[in-house]
Amino acid sequence: MKTFPMGGVHPSENKLSCAKPIEVLPLPEVVTIPLAQHIGAPAVAKVAKGDKVLTGQLIAEAGSFMSANIHSPVSGTVTAVDMVPNGQGLRQMMITIKREGDDWAEGIDRSETLVKACPFSAQEIIAKIKDAGIVGMGGATFPTHVKLAVPPGKKAECVIINGVECEPYLTSDHRTMLEHGEELVVGVTILMKAVGVEKAYIGIENNKPDAIAHLKQIAAGYEGIEVVPLKVMYPQGGEKQLIAAVTGRQVPPPPALPIDVGAVVCNASTTVAVYRAVQKSMPLIERVVTVTGKRLKEPKNLLTRMGTPVSALLEAAGGVPEEASKVINGGPMMGRAMVNLASPVTKGCSGITVLSGREAVRREAAQCIKCAKCVSACPMGLEPYYLSKMTQKKGWDALEQQMITSCIECGCCQSTCPSYLPLLDWIRLGKQTVMGIIRARGAAAAPKK
Repeated sequence: MKTFPMGGVHPSENKLSCAKPIEVLPLPEVVTIPLAQHIGAPAVAKVAKGDKVLTGQLIAEAGSFMSANIHSPVSGTVTAVDMVPNGQGLRQMMITIKREGDDWAEGIDRSETLVKACPFSAQEIIAKIKDAGIVGMGGATFPTHVKLAVPPGKKAECVIINGVECEPYLTSDHRTMLEHGEELVVGVTILMKAVGVEKAYIGIENNKPDAIAHLKQIAAGYEGIEVVPLKVMYPQGGEKQLIAAVTGRQVPPPPALPIDVGAVVCNASTTVAVYRAVQKSMPLIERVVTVTGKRLKEPKNLLTRMGTPVSALLEAAGGVPEEASKVINGGPMMGRAMVNLASPVTKGCSGITVLSGREAVRREAAQCIKCAKCVSACPMGLEPYYLSKMTQKKGWDALEQQMITSCIECGCCQSTCPSYLPLLDWIRLGKQTVMGIIRARGAAAAPKK
């Protein structure tokens, strides 16, 4: 069984909602839509207070090449374009819309009819994806049109679809693959056409045998698409780990990208969104969100409009249990704790995880015992204990030399530490600081205009 060659851990899977079909969450009365739902520059608002909008209408335009359009998830009246607290309590610019019915913009095909033939050129496909505001829906939120724009001098050799979903608890991709498999496979053919390749792989861990069997059956009717079962191992959903598992190729350290080894990687839910954008002119205004937790009354997979308050999803799953200690945007390994449940669902929100009791409490840190478990667990071949220590000592030059920017922030180091050291917290801080130093150095060296 294929997997990546270095490090990794196997946390308890806790896929509590894997057998729960996708349900449609009722539309909220009010939505708040952040202008920064993606990597890169925030989008620029194209509406103002008092404007009437339709579902699917463009309300914010990409602020640069590395940015993404944003569309209204409901019809109604814009009540504010202002700073609003996000899930971590930080204020960011958002558009607030009071819903009035559900009237859609013209030109969007809302039918469930499968459209297989794609008449568009590669350039037209990428343009439609950009117009629809598609970003990576596995959590990274990298603008998809940027990923598909292969740089001059580079050549794509294959497309890899990430159906791994290795994060504990989360099942939104799993259910999407089961319930929208035909759309996903047609989306794969569209991505293949966009980057000019004849081979595509769909990587799925073997704890999802139903999804593997289902997509193998569908893919048999399409040329050049192969479903690849993978050994269960976290963080196999990381781009570099998935590429290594499927192709055996190692992506070099930053600034190298997957395209440097001929691969273009796209998340399973993103691929379905690509199909809908190209074949149906459907912008990215909704997504499947897993709402889960051991003490939650009814874990679910909910099809949710962007901008819906997280509290509405939790209410649909039976409400937050009294004994709940922590609500996480994402899963327990890479997600972030929330302090504001009124904050909205965004394009990168694949799950809301409610933790209770012992699993929600961070243990008191002790002294490092030099066991090197964190080194063995690191899938990037780094030395987490050293990176953590040097961050505390502000040894920025040493951190850059030791490739701290290669860290994918998977949390394997922290989860294996017998001393409960907050390794990932320190490494995140060190990585952010070093990346800022590198950017400042590049800006200083750039020729003055």
